[in-house]
Amino acid sequence: MDCFQTISRLKGSLGHQFLLFIVWLSSFQVAVALQTLLEPQHVSSTSELATPPISGIFGPIEISPAVFPRNPYPGESLAPMYPTFPTMYKPNLTGKCPVNFTALSNVIDKTASDCSQPLAALVGNVICCPQLGSLLHIFQGYYSVNSDKLVLQNAVADDCFSDIISILASRGANKTIPTLCSVKSLNLTGGLCPVKDVVNFEKIINTSKLLDACSTVDPLKECCRPICQSAITEAALEMSRTQLTINDNKELVTEHNGNGPLSDCKGVVHSYLSRKLSVDAANAAFRTVSACKVNFTQPLEVIKACRNVAAPSPSCCSSLNTYIAGIQNQMLITNKQAIICATVLGSKLRQGGVMTNVYELCDIDLKDFSIYFVVCLPMLYWTIQQGSALHAT
Repeated sequence: MDCFQTISRLKGSLGHQFLLFIVWLSSFQVAVALQTLLEPQHVSSTSELATPPISGIFGPIEISPAVFPRNPYPGESLAPMYPTFPTMYKPNLTGKCPVNFTALSNVIDKTASDCSQPLAALVGNVICCPQLGSLLHIFQGYYSVNSDKLVLQNAVADDCFSDIISILASRGANKTIPTLCSVKSLNLTGGLCPVKDVVNFEKIINTSKLLDACSTVDPLKECCRPICQSAITEAALEMSRTQLTINDNKELVTEHNGNGPLSDCKGVVHSYLSRKLSVDAANAAFRTVSACKVNFTQPLEVIKACRNVAAPSPSCCSSLNTYIAGIQNQMLITNKQAIICATVLGSKLRQGGVMTNVYELCDIDLKDFSIYFVVCLPMLYWTIQQGSALHAT
């Protein structure tokens, strides 16, 4: 009897110990699993190439934004959606341009992107050249910010222009952009403009009016109702009429870039604005003004052809279409810009005595102003007329 009790006690003790072992083993497995989940995973800070499997059957490849697939056919051209990036290198500078280009790094990067090798030739007039012109204006103002001059002397302009193009090319820009955009170092010198220093500039120009017009440029209204563009032209015209006899300026006009004094003086105005505005504000203003160089002249031919028509007229519609095409060819008009341009043109036609709704008569809609929008304009034309009538009363 005592022997049986002893055996039973031993069996119970062994069973208890076995249960404790099972519980400990499961806790250990959970701890190991949690440790595995909490271990930091390797995340590459740079772009990596996915390594293809060596052989055999393999599962689906995990795609990550940080992983670029290898080109399976190096000898052939890349697929249209295959990621390509420009080769960047350290530029070879002249060492003769005393400017800290790091301070202009953001606008230089934007210019290099807008003038990248595959796109510059395709979108030069619309994107690349306006941005390159803006960069040159900003550089011109930044270079002379600690002096009284608004322009560069010829020798320094050559070196600085060369450095700018070298830096842009080293960041992926097309090397031919000077030819593509018809710019050269003399654009930084002021050319034939008789005013090239801050003192005389501020004596001649109403700088408060100029800064008010160009500090904030509305990209929608500027193209059809130019404010900053008109202020720049007015200031340049006023300077071009000024005859100065300043010895410091004589050596600067011995060589010019082939433009007239008015065009050269516009560059001086841009330089002054670059000194007064932040880099971002100046770049936004110059880009908008450059993209909105629209010759929105009085539609005299349209008024003459459409003044007394009441039914569809080939001469009236032809004249109207030609005028609208001229506007469209001068700029990349967005949807909202198209509405403003259509409104401005409608007002000009009504002021010229065209009382017929020529938009409806000639089947004109916003797609004729903008390549993005298709909306009928008859109601807009009548709204213009009613608004003018209410204003008259």
